[in-house]
Amino acid sequence: MSNHAGQTGSHEEMTYEGANLGKDDVVLRTEDLRKTFGGLVATDGVSVEIERGTITGMIGPNGAGKSTLFNLISGFYELDGGRVWVNDTDVTDLKPYETAREGLVRTFQTPRRLEGMTVREAMLVGATNQSGESILPLWLSPSKVLNEERANVERAERLLERFEIGHLIDQPSTDLSGGQLKLVELARAFTTDPDILLLDEPVAGVNPTLANDIKRFIRELNDEGQTFLIIEHDMPFIMDLADPVIVLDQGKVLMEGTPEAVRSDQRVIDAYLGGAGP
Repeated sequence: MSNHAGQTGSHEEMTYEGANLGKDDVVLRTEDLRKTFGGLVATDGVSVEIERGTITGMIGPNGAGKSTLFNLISGFYELDGGRVWVNDTDVTDLKPYETAREGLVRTFQTPRRLEGMTVREAMLVGATNQSGESILPLWLSPSKVLNEERANVERAERLLERFEIGHLIDQPSTDLSGGQLKLVELARAFTTDPDILLLDEPVAGVNPTLANDIKRFIRELNDEGQTFLIIEHDMPFIMDLADPVIVLDQGKVLMEGTPEAVRSDQRVIDAYLGGAGP
């Protein structure tokens, strides 16, 4: 294990070296992101760069600010300070659906059950820029609307088959297990052709077999060029899948490195042992 001179388990004395910046082909960049809730500093000047084509992991003790950071990046929380870029486009002040149109999509720790919808209908919610979303095209170019809808349905069917849940297409989404719901959410995220997909604990509460399936899907998609940023508490899962790994602690970036470097870093060990645990 590598020791850092002068380090103890105390957060006050911890050296926060930050993330690796200055990367070549960056799909997501944040600069000095800050968020407070009352007197609590949830995100304390986070600057990261996610390189295109990588599977980047994000770990940290409970309360480190990981989900808050995802909410800031994706537009679900308003920033107190800092900027966010996707493909060099400033998305700082955009709404979540607008950020998605710029190429950044995220999933949630607990997927939302869409009441009254079948899996097919839930999948079609994800498609963006559909002519049928406006009234006028329904009257002026109904065949175009129909063709778009048909293409979206076919795409939804292909994605569900890819994630090996095609047999669930006519099921009410409220009847799905938590694991099946996570797969539907993952499939739906790809209806928008994202440049980067943020996954918030994709295997939390999922059985080991399904977790291995999700890992396989992520690897296959990454081999095809998909970029991922993944928060995960399951250390074996994320350490086997991601490279690099970013470590958050108390709202700041402690370090970024290979899984091997992160696993053996004394500051990471201290952060986990001194915090609420992984």
